[in-house]
Order: sequence, then structure tokens, then C-alpha cells
Amino acid sequence: MTGPPSDLRERNLHMSENVIQTTNLTKYYGKTCGIDQINLTVPRGDFFGFIGPNGAGKSTTIRTLLGLIRPTGGQARIFGLDIADNRKQILSRTGYLPSETAFYPGMRVRDVLRLSAELRGRSCSEAARLRRGQDCPATATLRREYDCSAAARLLCERLWLDPARKVDELSLGNKKKTAIVCALQHDPDLLILDEPTSGLDPLMQREFFEILRERAAKGATIFLSSHILSEIQHNCAHAAIIRGGRIIASGSVTELSRTSARRVSIRGRMDYNALSGVKNLRASPDGADFLYNGDMQTLLAVMAGGDIQDVSITEPDLEEVFLHYYGGHPETSPPERSATEIK
Repeated sequence: MTGPPSDLRERNLHMSENVIQTTNLTKYYGKTCGIDQINLTVPRGDFFGFIGPNGAGKSTTIRTLLGLIRPTGGQARIFGLDIADNRKQILSRTGYLPSETAFYPGMRVRDVLRLSAELRGRSCSEAARLRRGQDCPATATLRREYDCSAAARLLCERLWLDPARKVDELSLGNKKKTAIVCALQHDPDLLILDEPTSGLDPLMQREFFEILRERAAKGATIFLSSHILSEIQHNCAHAAIIRGGRIIASGSVTELSRTSARRVSIRGRMDYNALSGVKNLRASPDGADFLYNGDMQTLLAVMAGGDIQDVSITEPDLEEVFLHYYGGHPETSPPERSATEIK
């Protein structure tokens, strides 16, 4: 779907800028810290993951970025615009999917989608202007002229969502699908998605990420928060890990996954107490599986002194890296480090 002419001009003006840029963004709820000195940079066209368990500060960061809550300190800019002064302009180009959805009772899905489209307040589409052969008037007719129905219809078909259903009768998964269509139907430049797959079955999760990859291929910027590490590893190019309201690591997903720690799986017996640097040990009568960040020669020597039938030493996946560096008390936040510093 082609966006309004004003959007096209803005896109040309800001092609080189970062879509999201925060500097020491901070939010306190009274004396309780929500987020503390968040520094994020999300380039245009990036598929960016925001990682952390529930309560780490992901939703607070997102709501602050969108102007839904006011920051206590610091600064944030989206599309090069300050969030405090340009909220309406930013939201018109943004698709937001909250972690929890709620709709007006008694409405049908199609009514929710229509209301969401109309609330965008965008000028009429370039396609409509070309059909009329005249400039788009800045009048109340913009809601009629900018028609999201074709995109909404296609998204409903792909997500198996019946637009005639009443929202009161929807399952959790279908409510999430409705919110997804609301966020995507107006073809936003930026998608901010907070725990987007909760409630979706595996088949719909796969289709959802296929849709996101299509949007990213067309130039949309995607900011996706999740506590499911496989979602980030399989779909995102860059990511940041948040803990206790602070960013503790950021970089490319490849860099975040590249550490000196190794996943060790053995079949047989050995003396694990002779090793230091063992984490996430899962032992069984037949063998063991653990994350190892110690001296490799020591590991080989201990295995040689045991009764080992088979061994596999591989790089850990992102989830294991996350657990490795997220260990300790959840309220204790180490200083922010880049991916290359976390080894």
C-alpha cells in the first residue's frame, strides 16, 4: 500500500537517520526505577530484538518511546523527531502492538480494524490522488480516501481471522491477531511489537514472522521485544538485552552469540567438581550437558580421567548466552557492555 505524499517526503528527508535513538532515557515510578539510562540505536530498516524476562523494563521502554508515559530523564527521538514534541506525527507512521490487548465490548473485528485505521488521522493516499488527478485536500475526507481495507482483508486471510466475529467472543489468540492487523494494516514505517506471539499457535507464529520479514524487506523498521530467545535469534539482525531496567549488552545477534563459553555434552562419567566455570549443569545417569567457560585444557584433562564414550563441544545458542550473562540477582544490573566486550 502506498503511503500519503507527506509521508513520502518525510521518508526522503530522513533516509539516513536512525529510526530510534535514545540517550540516557530514564523512567521512575516514584522511587521505583522502571528504566535507567537506556541508550539504544536502531538504524532504518533494521529488525531489532529487545530481550529480557517479564519485569525487566521492556514495556516501560516501549511505552516511553511512544509517548504513552513521560520519561523522568534523558531523551528519545523517533524518525529524528523528539517524542515529547512530535507524538502525533510519530504515531501516524508507527504500528504498535501492546503485550496485552483490550477492545471496546460489543464491536466486531471489522469495526475494530476500521476504528484503528480512522484514528491514524493520515492524509489521503497517493493512489487516491492520482485517480482523481488532483492534489489531496487536507479535509475530513481523508478518512474515506485513505483506505486500509484491502491490507486488512489480506492480513485477516493470512492469519485466519474472521472479521465478522465479535471481539467479546474471541480467544486470546484471535484477540492477538486482531491487534496485529490493527498494527500492520496502515503500512507503517516503524513497527513496535511488545511480546507479539503470546497466544499464537506455532502455525500462526510462523505466518506472523513471514509477514514481518516481508515488511522488513520492503524497508520497514521492526523493534520486537520478547523473552523467547529463539524468536530473536531466528529473525533479528541486532538485539539488546535489558536487565533491571538497564541495557547490559547490545550488538548484532551473531556477536551476542559469539562468546568464549561452550556447550558441552558428554555420554559417560567424569568429575564435574574438578572443573570451574561450569553452569547450567544437567546431569543424568548416562551423561551430562552443561555450559563451560573455563580452561579448555583442564576440561580435556578431567574428561581423560573419566569414563567418556562420546563428547560434543559446540557454541551455545542465544538462549544459553542470555542465561549465562543474566545469572545472579535480578535486581543487580551490571554496567552496559557491547557484544564484543562480553566474552
